[in-house]
Amino acid sequence: MTIAFWCVAAAAALIYLATGLAKMGGRMPPKANHAPREWLEKQQGWAKRAHWAQLNGFEVFPIFAAAVIIAQLAHAPQGRIDTLALSFIGFRVVYLILYLADAAHLRSVAWIGGMVCTFWLFFLAA
Repeated sequence: MTIAFWCVAAAAALIYLATGLAKMGGRMPPKANHAPREWLEKQQGWAKRAHWAQLNGFEVFPIFAAAVIIAQLAHAPQGRIDTLALSFIGFRVVYLILYLADAAHLRSVAWIGGMVCTFWLFFLAA
């Protein structure tokens, strides 16, 4: 398995890390598991931001995974694919940290960086 494919797995794991942080930060009681989405929307502070980071992760994951797979199928240079995939993961880690810290402008820069990596993967496949 390539580094880029491992990055797809890492991107998925980051989503669930944010999920776990949101639930731990809000100290989710077992009873709340009957309606976890409703409970998460009622959270405040960094726990709510972790939830929002989770939602954003679910939004960007499909396009990143598709970009990696398409670049691989197009036989783009593997080193470039791996570098862009690793860069995406780096941006997403920074994104999550900045989201938790409520650094909105810097968080947006990290999001843009991740999306640039994703679209660059598509351009490599072209």
